[in-house]
Amino acid sequence: MSVRLCDGIEIELSDGTRVVCDADNPDGDIDVVTHAHGDHFPEGDATVVCSALTASLARARRDEPLQRVTDDRIDLIPAGHVAGSRAAVVTDPDGTRYCYTGDVCTRSRFYLGGFEPPDCDVLITEATYGEPEYTFPDHQTVADEILSWLEELESPGLLFGYALGRAQKLQLLAQKAGVERIFVTDAVRRVNASIEDHRHVVFDVQQYNSDTTLGEGDVLVLPMTTARFDWIEDLCAETDAVKAGFSGWAVNSSFKFRGNYDITFPLSDHCDFAELCAMVETADPAHVYTNHGATDTFAEWLTSAGYQATALRRNQRSLGDF
Repeated sequence: MSVRLCDGIEIELSDGTRVVCDADNPDGDIDVVTHAHGDHFPEGDATVVCSALTASLARARRDEPLQRVTDDRIDLIPAGHVAGSRAAVVTDPDGTRYCYTGDVCTRSRFYLGGFEPPDCDVLITEATYGEPEYTFPDHQTVADEILSWLEELESPGLLFGYALGRAQKLQLLAQKAGVERIFVTDAVRRVNASIEDHRHVVFDVQQYNSDTTLGEGDVLVLPMTTARFDWIEDLCAETDAVKAGFSGWAVNSSFKFRGNYDITFPLSDHCDFAELCAMVETADPAHVYTNHGATDTFAEWLTSAGYQATALRRNQRSLGDF
């Protein structure tokens, strides 16, 4: 049995079965996709264990469907990260239980319930915010601050968040704040449509195009990657629009300057450091593997807290290699 980071997370079971999770080019005996963010689902067509919503979102985001299958050895449980996200609980023939979280959040938000860690022998967890300095305010506090800002907005507001995840939450907050005209790009609209088909949620928005004129108090929700595009800067100059960035990284003031934002809010779809620690404590595994982000720092902290913890490094093939 082994856990390693190759092209994705690979779990080799006692009978030699290879379970490969979130690979660019999955080649396992069983392949798993936890959610539809681009760094977690395959580059081309693939047959994988995933949620129905993740398969739909993959089609909406890149026009190439995931062929969805199930496997009795894989139990998918809500990961609380984005719509459709699932953690994978893998049961070995010898009874060992592995839990690979993918990206994960234990806070309940909007239409998402928080991740409830299962009992497992081996936990493989992300460590995006696996450093003590990353502690987020209470979710309701952040949401209330965003609502107050939206309610007082006089210029057009450009709201930047990932097309799948924060973009939907920002639309719902704008609706709650009473914003009359909410616009989204086509990329966000396609994601919205898939979520509306699978969840009891409606995004009351309009699609932004080159003929749209933004006025006072209007909101345009955009993918995070567009924040520094030239046309965004031109739009700000023409309309006096305010640029707002939303991310857990906003607890650090450098995030505001890197994105050239006017204002930022620490709205995140991940666990913060304290929540990661609490998740490990609840799962109570015999071994923890950390992946993605502050892998070394979080593994070292877990080790100091009494856990057997290992930071995964690409293509290391045995415990002795760590």
